[in-house]
Amino acid sequence: MINVQLLTHTPNPESVVASAARLCYSNSSIMDLVEKFDNDDKSTKEFISKIMQLGHYSVLEHISFTFGVEGISRACSHQLVRHRVASYSQQSQRYVKANQFEYMIPETIRNTSTISNNLNSKYVELMNQIQIFYNYCIELGIPAEDARFVLPNAALTKIIITMNARELISVFFNHRTCNRAQHEIRNVAIKMIELVKPIAPNIFSNCGPSCFTMGECSEGSMCCGKMKDTIDFFKKL
Repeated sequence: MINVQLLTHTPNPESVVASAARLCYSNSSIMDLVEKFDNDDKSTKEFISKIMQLGHYSVLEHISFTFGVEGISRACSHQLVRHRVASYSQQSQRYVKANQFEYMIPETIRNTSTISNNLNSKYVELMNQIQIFYNYCIELGIPAEDARFVLPNAALTKIIITMNARELISVFFNHRTCNRAQHEIRNVAIKMIELVKPIAPNIFSNCGPSCFTMGECSEGSMCCGKMKDTIDFFKKL
């Protein structure tokens, strides 16, 4: 089961963003601006809303959020690390031996367990065979960094991710909450939104796929055709 935790974040994130934005247009000292904006102050909330409406997103780069993610497949983590404006620390298959590796079973395979060919059982059998061969390699003295070549994309991994708010909103949430995103990374992105919204509600009030944030699908002819349901989902999130 996918587990996403918010490990840490920039203190008083909305105050930091508001101060950075006001600095661009003010002669006041930085400390005067910081003292003026309180994270929960009404004027701060109103100013943040104005910043977001104007698309002044560069100031969002001053705040970052660090997440711990467990229970995702290597197939999913390969997609995560494509987001370059971020920092990652991932459990290594080179140094951590997979004596009994856990793995993801996609629902499309799990749900065929009642079909005559029993695809789910065959999938589990294959994972067991991989485990046996991996252990055999280790017993023969093959280094874990070489034995890992037989491990599948289904193998579960753990990763710590740090992103700034601009990357989260403009890129990660926008792309990875789309219905066309791979199911694991979409679940991760949605859980991340649920975690950051209480911390910075005005900054993350309008984040999600383009159909929700912009009112139009960015997938063109590949649109999922479920825009209304998707918009309703993110309104309630």
